[in-house]
Amino acid sequence: MKSLTTLLTGALVAAGLALPAAAQDPVKVGFVFVGPVGDGGWTYEHNQGRLAVEQRFGDQVETIYQESVPEGADAERVLTQMALSGADLIFTTSFGYMDPTINVAAKFPDVKFEHATGYKTSDNVSTYSARFYEGRAIQGHIAGKMTKSNIIGYIGSFPIPEVIRGINSAFIHAQKANPDVEFKVVWANTWFDPAKEADAATALIEQGADVILQHTDSTAPLAAAEKADGVIGFGQASDMAEYKPSPRVSSIIDNWSPYYIDRVQAVIDGTWESQQVWHGIDKGMVQIGEITDAVPADVAAEARDMIDAIANGTYAPFTGPLNKQDGSAWLADGETADDGTLAGMNFYVEGLTGAIPN
Repeated sequence: MKSLTTLLTGALVAAGLALPAAAQDPVKVGFVFVGPVGDGGWTYEHNQGRLAVEQRFGDQVETIYQESVPEGADAERVLTQMALSGADLIFTTSFGYMDPTINVAAKFPDVKFEHATGYKTSDNVSTYSARFYEGRAIQGHIAGKMTKSNIIGYIGSFPIPEVIRGINSAFIHAQKANPDVEFKVVWANTWFDPAKEADAATALIEQGADVILQHTDSTAPLAAAEKADGVIGFGQASDMAEYKPSPRVSSIIDNWSPYYIDRVQAVIDGTWESQQVWHGIDKGMVQIGEITDAVPADVAAEARDMIDAIANGTYAPFTGPLNKQDGSAWLADGETADDGTLAGMNFYVEGLTGAIPN
């Protein structure tokens, strides 16, 4: 005996009526975060991008995430579980996830992967990053103009090209603004550890630094600066606006939302392809937060002019003449660094002291 459903279906077809389309399953999008979503910096902004995806696509997508995933074997396990759970697209948001992403992607060729700040790709792995060094140039100029001790402290996370580029860019522009400036770099060997970050900031302040720059993810360095007299700092990856107008006098804001929306749309449309993206101030992936009134008006105006020049392509932060730390020539007068050199940067520029850790 035929079922009622079968009879109704047959009747609809016989009448020439279209069958209703089956509801399409939502695209499942995963995010792997190196820190907590409440870190106030790097992971916070990536999670804002995830939330923007949910707001833009509604029921068309389902997002999942795991926070505070260590780089290495744990990341590979988390990625495997996400892929097995039915994820169609997975964003891995830290440099140390590069090899785990490549390894897991090879086992799940139908899953699309997007890795932040790395350089390895495959048919189902894209990379994306922002030109954070452009924002460091702005910070360096402000820092060089505002320091009274001529000592600027810089908290580095890990000695990878992304971080080394930032140190070099900040130093170049601080020294252009103030030839007497000196950088002291402390390596925290972590992306997110508020206690270590606070200790690093305190140590730099005790060594005379009255400006603190950071390439770590928490607000702890700004909290340490707030406790000290006359010390300023900058928001990193997020605006860190709770410390305005001082010690946080400006910030680098990583704006991931448009990219995440674009790549999810590509999966929905079936047009996703592997690519390598490196956007900056011009595309809005790097934004400069409010320059507060704690910055002298002339310095703020100079900083805004530099932002405009970088955005319209009339100025590049790595423009010669520039030498490497050992005094050997790197860029001739007016020459700009190519992306290949910047992507693999493993040297300090002339004037920086100390060695890059292995």
